[in-house]
Amino acid sequence: MLEINEIFGPTIQGEGKYTGNPSVFVRFGKCNMQCPGYEVEYETPSGIKKCSCDSFYASDSAFRDEWKKYNTAKELIAEVSKIIPNYKVDIVITGGEPLLYWKEKAFQEFLKYYADKNYLVTLETNASIDIELTEPWHKKLIFSMSVKLSNSGEKLSKRVNIATLKNVLNKTNESYLKFVLDKSFIPNATEEIDAIVSQIPVCEVYLMPLGDTSEIIDKNSLSVIEFALKKGYKYSDRLHIRVWNNQRGV
Repeated sequence: MLEINEIFGPTIQGEGKYTGNPSVFVRFGKCNMQCPGYEVEYETPSGIKKCSCDSFYASDSAFRDEWKKYNTAKELIAEVSKIIPNYKVDIVITGGEPLLYWKEKAFQEFLKYYADKNYLVTLETNASIDIELTEPWHKKLIFSMSVKLSNSGEKLSKRVNIATLKNVLNKTNESYLKFVLDKSFIPNATEEIDAIVSQIPVCEVYLMPLGDTSEIIDKNSLSVIEFALKKGYKYSDRLHIRVWNNQRGV
């Protein structure tokens, strides 16, 4: 069963390698992390106050009653087709953590449908889950791997999976890494990022400013840009938050 938090678009991709591309998003529910260190405050439907990332409504199972369930890929494809425009868009699979569904037949059929039709299919993932890339069409997939650092509040053993990073980078062509930073964390980020990238194949690395509002991003962006230039990494803004302030469905 596929649990979907929301389907929306066409809109633009707001971050990473394909920023600005017309896209349709399919946001899966469930996550294997909560990332309390990102300090986005929210309240569950039962009134419990927590801190997490800016996609808490997809990562926290307390919101599960709001997620729609699909038993087959065909059902989900039909739903997505309702908002596909008459021009080619990217298909962005996000969450939560969509790779929690990797071993499900319906999930594989869903991805294959768009890969076979030569859509650009990006999976937004924390890349901490073991997966097998065995099908020829898997090579077409793009994994946007937002590996969590210690500022997420998660343990190292949970958030960094070097075997998965190697596997994805060796078996796909356009996958890349992203790291979320704020100004105060940058002194710690060098050692942590260096430790990760030194163990994996050479790939594109993007640095993004932490923040769920344009005001917070503004406070962090210059420092992140300067750090990216110092290290030779690429900077990725979070355009969707600057424009819509983390509003859902855009």
